[in-house]
Amino acid sequence: MEHQADELLLGFTRAVRAAGVPVTADRAQGYLKAVALVGLDDRRATYWAGRTTLCSGPDDLARYDQVFSAWFLSQEAAPSPRERAERTVSQADLGDDDSGGTADGEEEEVVTATASAAEVLRHRDIAEMDAVEKARLAAMFAALRPRAPRRTSSRNVRWHRGEVDAHRTLRRTLQRMGEPSRILWQRRAVKARRIVLLVDVSGSMSAYADSLLRLAHRFATATRMRGRGVHGGLAPRVEVFTVGTRLTHITRAMRQRDPERAIIAAGDTVPDWSGGTRLGETLKIFLDRWGQRGLARGAVVVVFSDGWERGEADLLAEQMRRLHRLAHRVVWVNPHRGKEGYQPVQQGIVAALPYVDEFVAGHSMATFAELIEVVDRA
Repeated sequence: MEHQADELLLGFTRAVRAAGVPVTADRAQGYLKAVALVGLDDRRATYWAGRTTLCSGPDDLARYDQVFSAWFLSQEAAPSPRERAERTVSQADLGDDDSGGTADGEEEEVVTATASAAEVLRHRDIAEMDAVEKARLAAMFAALRPRAPRRTSSRNVRWHRGEVDAHRTLRRTLQRMGEPSRILWQRRAVKARRIVLLVDVSGSMSAYADSLLRLAHRFATATRMRGRGVHGGLAPRVEVFTVGTRLTHITRAMRQRDPERAIIAAGDTVPDWSGGTRLGETLKIFLDRWGQRGLARGAVVVVFSDGWERGEADLLAEQMRRLHRLAHRVVWVNPHRGKEGYQPVQQGIVAALPYVDEFVAGHSMATFAELIEVVDRA
């Protein structure tokens, strides 16, 4: 009987994969384990077990629902994830008629509109989400597409317009025994800049740490950054560090393709989760050991922190000054930046702001997408 249940579930995973959902072997095994825990008789629990383990992004949900309905519920619809409250939007009367109705005496048309659950979730503050919403949010990170900022190289490359490549044009003329040949052109090569991410994992940032590391994982593994760079140059290395009471280099963990394994590996590496915040000291260690030797030179450095500094603010200001001299751009991401009534009065923020090129919000999926655009334009 158990073997038949496994065959039924594995057949369902193959059907979901055939529908276009990228179901891997690990996800399929995770689905079997989840259904074994909740029980195959509970259709709603089976539905949510598959939705959580098999779907990797918002685009997969509609396909998953269709396959689930066809596979398990031939006579009934798949359970609705959540009843959405409807909002009525009515057009205000702009005429001069004071009768309270329309000119023709007809009833006013009521237009109903609802925002999608995914769109609402994109703008929600991560710190206010429950466990189910955070699980849905984790699947949405696959839709993010970080892009590498670019810089002009000192090397020239062949191009169809630009400056005349006198050397290659002359050589081709000599090969033709002096006969005039086609003029060849060149231009400066474009290379991708290095990106350095410093993620604060102290106690005040604990509500955002998991999502920030997932964002760092997207930067480290996105296709455009893992392949070849612009015009043949190598793509940049994306380096990831955590800061708190200590500085920890977690780039190797972040380069794992599976985000869950990457987060677990990072958790095993970082010794100071939810501890204190000593940004000045950890930033000094980063610059002395890594940044001064070239890692931060000409790079786009992104600092994720709320600025609650327990160390000396003067030390943080001094290290931010050093970082600003070395880096091409310094971006500070504060999860409280986009909240109503926020004022940058924390001593860490006050000390750092004079040496920050971009001060942006980072409390929701929508602000993460905006951050990607800021890095791309750097």
